Amino acid sequence: MSRGHDGSDAGAGADASAPDAFEEDVLALMPALRRYSRSLARSDSDGDDLLQDCVEKVLTRRRQWRGVNLRAWAFTIMTNLYRNHHRHRARHPEVDYEEGLSLVAEEQGADPLQRRRLERALDRLSPENRAVLMLVVIEGYRYQDVAEMMVIPIGTVMSRLSRARRQLAEAMKDDNVVALRRPK
Repeated sequence: MSRGHDGSDAGAGADASAPDAFEEDVLALMPALRRYSRSLARSDSDGDDLLQDCVEKVLTRRRQWRGVNLRAWAFTIMTNLYRNHHRHRARHPEVDYEEGLSLVAEEQGADPLQRRRLERALDRLSPENRAVLMLVVIEGYRYQDVAEMMVIPIGTVMSRLSRARRQLAEAMKDDNVVALRRPK
């Protein structure tokens, strides 16, 4: 029998295998959570692992959700999972065979050199600055939402975003490539 958002029974005659509204809402968040996880982890496979851990935690802790903003709650869980994993890796370093892979949404017909430059520039950002940049610029969260998700003051969000944008612009400028044409 499925359960509603509040944990009560929802429809005694409903198909037991049919997802309930909570699960459907989590499913709808998957693309945004995937983008964010891969940007934090800097690799597709580590990002997918982070995504899986996040979704598992969201589903197992659904009773802790207060029913206000599922998206912000899920992003907060992912941010905390990443921080905990990052702390663990700092204490117990391991070889990363997929180093250098990161997530940048691929555009149709995008210049592959430009994409690589952007990936390198994003990789140079600190994890904290990159997380704020992704949440504000890509996911469209307000500064206050990001501050609550990352448990930091709003001023820190603004300074990290400013620093990330400045570093990104500098890196892209420094890597500027001038295309030369062959004279006719």
